[in-house]
Amino acid sequence: MSRTTVSYLYLAPIALGIVLLNAWLYPFDIAHPDDPLRLLYLVLAAVSLSLTDVRLDRGHLTLSGLAAGAAAILLNPLDGTLVGIATAVGLRGRGRFRVVANAVIYAAIVSVAAAVRSQFALPPTFGARVVVLAVVNFNTLVLVTLGLSVRNAESMLSVVRHNLSPAFYAAFAYLSLGALLISYVLDGSPRGYVLATIVCVLALALTDTIAGRRVRRVLESELSDADRHLFHSRAVEGVVHNLRNHMATAVGYLKEIDSRRLDPVDRDAIETATAAANDAVTVLRSLAQGATPRVSYASEPVDLNELVNRAMGMARPRARSKEIQLAVRESAEEVKVKADPLLLREVITNLVNNAIDAAPPNGRVELSTGRRGNSQPYFSVADNGPGVSEDHRHHLFEPHFTTKEGGTGLGLFMSYGIVREHQGDLLYTSGRPGAVFTVVLPPFNG
Repeated sequence: MSRTTVSYLYLAPIALGIVLLNAWLYPFDIAHPDDPLRLLYLVLAAVSLSLTDVRLDRGHLTLSGLAAGAAAILLNPLDGTLVGIATAVGLRGRGRFRVVANAVIYAAIVSVAAAVRSQFALPPTFGARVVVLAVVNFNTLVLVTLGLSVRNAESMLSVVRHNLSPAFYAAFAYLSLGALLISYVLDGSPRGYVLATIVCVLALALTDTIAGRRVRRVLESELSDADRHLFHSRAVEGVVHNLRNHMATAVGYLKEIDSRRLDPVDRDAIETATAAANDAVTVLRSLAQGATPRVSYASEPVDLNELVNRAMGMARPRARSKEIQLAVRESAEEVKVKADPLLLREVITNLVNNAIDAAPPNGRVELSTGRRGNSQPYFSVADNGPGVSEDHRHHLFEPHFTTKEGGTGLGLFMSYGIVREHQGDLLYTSGRPGAVFTVVLPPFNG
């Protein structure tokens, strides 16, 4: 059974629970109707705010939680359910499963919180509003953690450790504060709607600022990596070109020597020198390919899900020696790219081997695939090792830079060159703890 099917089976009982809850509370909903204009406003706000998507260190942030939290405080369970479903409308085009999952989970979160408020007849005090938001946040944590565990075949403890980062909790506090403000100002008056709109606009502006700073930081890091790699590639190409010419001359002269006319000692010396020269030519050829790899694009699309699964299978013996736990998180969306499958497999193998070497004994290495906000396919390799220090960060993609004992320092350098020749990006982010290397590639457009 595929992970997508299992994920839909996880959502099915939640959706059934929403229907049963609303059927049970229907008499309360009829007896306590909401202001239609307020309901319409929160529905439109949920749709509009879901259009904003900010990438965090792990995962994404949308502002639809502002409308969902306010709806849980102000509306009856049935109307709150409608607002929860509306949060998924703005996600159209980002994958069917993501739309369905957001609709079901947000509807469950809001309806349960609104049901708690209605059944306990909580007064519209500050403390009651905080209790409702606490229920919203608790339900969100539980449902999202369970959902990620089911979808990725990962333990809940691992999901909490790898996904619920400080940025995640900061986003929770941020959305809760905004929802609390909206619940106070949205009193049914024209001024209230204006003030609620101002709160939403300010939240959008602040979120755009955060997103802009993050994008600018990422772009500056990418540009710095690209500049250094280009500099070293050009230097390597010049050195390799000259050395290959000299080595070719040396090999040519060595081949002209008739070893049959030499005594055994000299014959062994010539054979050793010839072998060493041939090895040097092979190394130089490999280094030249790493600096400027020749990409032969496949005529058919290359599926990243298939590549990462094959790479994971090849890495199991290496991981087994350190008792490293390997995990794959496949994308439910199509992640087919235009690529040279042989070179791309080399990149994945390099990144996975580096992650296994960096992870501690009994550690974890995770491969994941997906699509970024601009719909470009990607795959990531994450480990829970010590990560990369800030001093070393700016030397990651330089040739012969390595922190591993016995390492050559060419793996990341060659991988970076291969990815750039694919018109893609090889990015590093801190996994807190550990390291995350992400390869973003152009999609296959036929």
